[in-house]
Amino acid sequence: MLPRLFCLVGPTDDLSVLPDLARLGVRGFQVRAKHWSTRVDDRMALRLARDVVAAVRPHGATVVVDDRLDVALAAGADGVHLGALDLPVADARRLAPGLLVGATCRDADDVRRATQDGADYAGFGPVFDTLSKPGLPAPLGLDAISAATGDLPLLAIGGMDAPRAREARSAGAHGVAVIGALWRQPDPLLAARELLDAVA
Repeated sequence: MLPRLFCLVGPTDDLSVLPDLARLGVRGFQVRAKHWSTRVDDRMALRLARDVVAAVRPHGATVVVDDRLDVALAAGADGVHLGALDLPVADARRLAPGLLVGATCRDADDVRRATQDGADYAGFGPVFDTLSKPGLPAPLGLDAISAATGDLPLLAIGGMDAPRAREARSAGAHGVAVIGALWRQPDPLLAARELLDAVA
């Protein structure tokens, strides 16, 4: 079953917290290393993905890798999440039929295309303003979630906290993906508990 809460994990995050998050009930982790691009960095990305898998899989959590099907496969991750400039979803599905495949979507048409191409879920956003990733388009708002439901489970992302996660679920999202709502909080475990309650 697709987790309702995904925690995005980057190279500067405190990986020692991951087993505790997984034990608490966070069942989705997405490895995200946007700024790595060289071959040396490929090895660092692979190491990060393997570290995340080792930290959370013993507790039953799912790990997807952002953008990189090759890293997902090499790390033994459960899936890959693909954006508009990444390997097409249909090709990822053909190359790795057993992996969970997510697609970044911004409207109902994107979701329909992702469904036809074989995606398992849509990362939908940004729903609200966010500080975690510069250069994003304007926030979509909750009505966009409602308009895009039906074809794929939607994981709302962008400016999420516990109250907004609850609103996203009410609007039709399957769950949420978060960065700052965990990593910028003084107590990530308390924040995770509140988010889990919000998306339950």
